[in-house]
Amino acid sequence: MTIAKVPPELVTLLDSFPEPKILLDEHYRILAANAAYRREFGAGRKIDGRFCYELSHHYDKPCDQAGENCPLRDSMESGEPRRVLHVHHTSAGREHVEVEVLPVRNKAGSMTYFMETMHVLRHAHEGARDHEMVGYSRPFNRMLELARRVAARESSVLLLGESGTGKELVAQAIHGMSPRAEAPFVTVECSGLTETLFESEMFGYEKGAFTGAIGRKTGLVEAAYGGTLFLDEVGDIPLPLQVKLLRLLEAGTYRRVGGIEPLSADFRLIAATHRDLAKMVQEGSFRQDLYFRLNVFPIQLPPLRERMEDLPILVERLLSRLEPGKKIALAEDSMALLMRHDFPGNVRELRNILERALIMVDGNTILPRHLHLGNMKSSREDVPAAMPFYEMIPVEQMERRYLAWAAENFHGDRKSLAGKLGMSERTLYRKLKEAGSSH
Repeated sequence: MTIAKVPPELVTLLDSFPEPKILLDEHYRILAANAAYRREFGAGRKIDGRFCYELSHHYDKPCDQAGENCPLRDSMESGEPRRVLHVHHTSAGREHVEVEVLPVRNKAGSMTYFMETMHVLRHAHEGARDHEMVGYSRPFNRMLELARRVAARESSVLLLGESGTGKELVAQAIHGMSPRAEAPFVTVECSGLTETLFESEMFGYEKGAFTGAIGRKTGLVEAAYGGTLFLDEVGDIPLPLQVKLLRLLEAGTYRRVGGIEPLSADFRLIAATHRDLAKMVQEGSFRQDLYFRLNVFPIQLPPLRERMEDLPILVERLLSRLEPGKKIALAEDSMALLMRHDFPGNVRELRNILERALIMVDGNTILPRHLHLGNMKSSREDVPAAMPFYEMIPVEQMERRYLAWAAENFHGDRKSLAGKLGMSERTLYRKLKEAGSSH
């Protein structure tokens, strides 16, 4: 196949950008790459003439043929820019990357090239790895893509999901990817707030405003000036206090308790709840006007049972946080036991299980007897734990995805993997090749 020549001015343009950028043809072939791309994805290898999916995904076929959404394919078909969140192999390992494709047209208006830009989502600030979100599954990536899209805007965000799914971590990630990232991130715990506490905590108070007010107190709204105000469990706010919150959001001003001068509020609002606010509105326990104020951009967080393929990396990351400096591993049958568990308490429950196991274990390997799953029923025994069913796809495609996942996550040689999967090594090799795995 003849590779098109790229005009020198386009190559110069690419190199002027700090983000990784490449020029592609309609056959997914890289025609030119800037220095940032070569550093992030090249690793000293030849890039020009290679396929983008080779370097990004380590596939031997386009990502749209491997079950991914391909922005290049979508852009070719629509003639419009396209953007999607993928997991790529970068210089730092597997990372979330927002891929943006822009058609480049000639004077006649025909699409001649496609400019692809990679924005690596390193959403944990340096030194704040404890607050990093972990996951590569499709449900997790869809949630993260929504978070990435809304982060650049000022729109209010409503995070919905079961307890323990990490709503505060997502809120912190949105803040960290937003233009307000350098300003404060302030959390308001809405559960248990009384009317008196609400006003003094949210708005602060002046000296002498009430008995015991021996000095001025800065409220949480003022502390969040220029940054993000995160209302955790906003569904727990009593009706009388919902009126005060709505007034703050509508007017953008407030007064300290005992104060006279109105103060301006400047914050980006993110709220979270495990409750069904729409149902609460119907029942009359949550104000409809406040609900519409909060529900500008809802994001549903997937429960752990819908992203079980993330379990191994979650376990690894949690163990490293709970026992820093010590190499603790799970026995194979221990991981299998966790894979069959439903995790009604989600990631928070997983953390508690591992923390208890670390107390019980004497060596460096967590065995099944160290895992206390409580009285919660584990109901995943008849479901392959590695692949949650979140969409209807052909069985052959499901097999390809499963084999790609197995090759990526199995720590052993191909012969051992073949034995685990109940097939010959030759059959496994052929199927892995068809699935686009480099294992």
